[in-house]
Amino acid sequence: MKKVILLCTLLLAASVTVLQAQDKPRFWDDVQTIKQFDKIYNPPAHPILFTGSSSIRKWDDLERTFASYVVLNRGIGGAIVNDITFYLNDIVFPYHPRQIVLYVGENDLPDEASTADSVLHRTERLFHLIRNKLPDVPIVYISMKPSPSREKFQQKAIEANALIKDFLSKEKQTVFIDVFHAMLTADGKTRPELFVSDMLHMNAKGYQIWKELIEPHLLK
Repeated sequence: MKKVILLCTLLLAASVTVLQAQDKPRFWDDVQTIKQFDKIYNPPAHPILFTGSSSIRKWDDLERTFASYVVLNRGIGGAIVNDITFYLNDIVFPYHPRQIVLYVGENDLPDEASTADSVLHRTERLFHLIRNKLPDVPIVYISMKPSPSREKFQQKAIEANALIKDFLSKEKQTVFIDVFHAMLTADGKTRPELFVSDMLHMNAKGYQIWKELIEPHLLK
């Protein structure tokens, strides 16, 4: 837990440096902070790597939640699909993961230029780049969730989830986990009680749903 607190503190310090040089890529400082953290605490060998956007990064008790497994959290808050693609050589490949759990794409939705098709194409590119380097590593893809604060983009999320699910169904060593419908009421409405006050990030109840859906697919 102390490691998680330290990493979050370092990430916060990096995020405060918003006035960064314009030639730096998005989240450059956050990623350098992660690298510094790895020098302080050696990451586990061949972990189950959780990566993606803030729904991963803010899973503060990930190690305790999956205490029976060797897991590592390397999410980047605010990341879109292309950001994770850009940093594969920094936050994925160096850890030689035995399995990858991926959540990214929801932050692409508010961009009016992004369509369900474009989110699919970005996800396909990300997937193929991972596969080129790690052809046999199992991948668990978590669908985009129904955040109440992004209800206006819900149809786009539904369409993108369906396209990505279809794409991944044809790929080996890959699991698509539908958290979208699991986080709705019986009549298809969002559930604010699963989220913190911003209605975007989850509380313990939301993460409990994820845990129950993800754990059956994790490798010992």
